[in-house]
Amino acid sequence: MRKYKNFRCFFRLATIKKITLVQFRNYSSRTFEFDAGVTCITGPNGSGKTNLLDGVYYLCYTKSYFTAYQQQCVKLGLDGFRVEGAFDNEVIACKWQLGKKELKANGVEYEKPTDHIGKYAAVMVAPDDLELINDGSEPRRKWVDSILSQTDRGYLECLMRYQRVLQQRNAWLKLHGSSANPNYVELEYYDAQLAADGTYIHNKRNAFVRAFLPYLQAYYEQLTEGKEVVSIDYQTDMHQQTLAAWLQQSLQHDMRLQRTLRGIHKDDLLFVLNGTPVKGFGSQGQKKSFLFALKLAQYKYLSGILGFKPILLLDDVFEKLDQQRMEALLRIIRGADFGQVILTDTHEERVKNAFGDDAVISVIQL
Repeated sequence: MRKYKNFRCFFRLATIKKITLVQFRNYSSRTFEFDAGVTCITGPNGSGKTNLLDGVYYLCYTKSYFTAYQQQCVKLGLDGFRVEGAFDNEVIACKWQLGKKELKANGVEYEKPTDHIGKYAAVMVAPDDLELINDGSEPRRKWVDSILSQTDRGYLECLMRYQRVLQQRNAWLKLHGSSANPNYVELEYYDAQLAADGTYIHNKRNAFVRAFLPYLQAYYEQLTEGKEVVSIDYQTDMHQQTLAAWLQQSLQHDMRLQRTLRGIHKDDLLFVLNGTPVKGFGSQGQKKSFLFALKLAQYKYLSGILGFKPILLLDDVFEKLDQQRMEALLRIIRGADFGQVILTDTHEERVKNAFGDDAVISVIQL
């Protein structure tokens, strides 16, 4: 590791000082240290830059940013991996082997992995993130759920229970959909639970959009130096009537199709620019600006709720942004609102030139 002039010093709970990856992705066993406010990971494509960022993300959330399948994080041909990170005040170790996950803080195992959520935070910006704008509703629901689950333990518990009960209700519909005399007692329990948890989730999502929007607008303006107005339209069945009413009203239709058609699992966020949906009508430049504004606003929102600055992880962003947007992004992340930054790029000199001679960063070469 080589160091340039001192950039900034941070004393925050979320700062990671060192990480060790064992059989994680393409790494057999490797340790990296982060001893500056900004660290750039450089190297050719395929050398493991993104995997190192994912290791940091994994320590914050005990899951990969890029895949829902733990087995895909294991080095090819092996049966498990281990990721360990030294933060300011403790060491977090995550081990996964043959389907079993073990999570420890300073050598003591958590009673529940969910107890770790909200303790550390990271915001990742990666090349494929445009799916948040371009794809269907599921990535947007997952995005808002991931934010609210970090800041509200009750939300995480409601969401997990809602998803479990939804599966049970759908199983009931498949079993009894064509039955002449179904037993509705079990269904009434599922509906009551879905209505209670769904109402809580709806209210929290609604409040989140209202609180989040000013941050989004402010960062979009900084990135584009323009006067375009951005907004988010929270689209949900529950703006019209309660989930309990929807479940009762839609029961016959649900039974015919053997799945639950109404509920917060169908919610969506419509991203809007000057009154027009970004997904269908935004240019590539506008979509990129909107995406970066979303992620920066996410960082700002989490900082305010959690009380500390998350780690900002930027994967290959120099390849994706034009000069104007890159300069605007650098001005933002070098400001007082942002803390530790870890980024990747194939060209070390490009990073040094982007940050300038007075900025100084650590460089990890792979």
